[in-house]
Amino acid sequence: MHAVWRPRVVGMEHVPETGPAIIAANHLSALDSFFLPALMPRPVTFVAKNEYFTGSPITRLIMSGNIAIDRDSAGAAQAMLDAAAGILNDGGLFGIYPEGTRSPDGRLYKGKIGVAWLTLTTGAPVLPVALAGTDKVLPPGASVPRVHRIDVTIGKPMTFEGDAAKARDRREVTDQIMDAIRELSGQEYVPSYAKRPNT
Repeated sequence: MHAVWRPRVVGMEHVPETGPAIIAANHLSALDSFFLPALMPRPVTFVAKNEYFTGSPITRLIMSGNIAIDRDSAGAAQAMLDAAAGILNDGGLFGIYPEGTRSPDGRLYKGKIGVAWLTLTTGAPVLPVALAGTDKVLPPGASVPRVHRIDVTIGKPMTFEGDAAKARDRREVTDQIMDAIRELSGQEYVPSYAKRPNT
């Protein structure tokens, strides 16, 4: 991976050596859940749609160790959050894309409030992360990765106070996290939710 994609990582010192943390990243490519865990000094668990676990052997290999989720299931979101809380309460690292899906055009979209629920419920700090170049490695619709440098920028840990049961608190925390990701990535921000891509 290092020889082919020459990743540049900034801010690795912000990843705690022990204890829980939430890796909250922008989402540009299906390969984001491969690159981020591969570059982290500790195991990171992500959630991915079921299709990735039933696709090609390469995709199944990349997604091994992550949590499959049926995005069309009525209780899928809460089931994912409960599983993530368990990982954090056990002292692990959990990765989440607050946008909920890949960006369709490279811009940063409004974050969903699950990330706020997680940090307010578990007390785990949030590490904002900006990915760049992964959409050039595997553009939407492509099946074969391309050679392109990728960049990963990890921000300082963020901690929050508030009530996970209050929608206003969850919204405010999520917006703060998205602001931090935007500052790291330099992406244009879109104050609406991204539409789920077809591929």
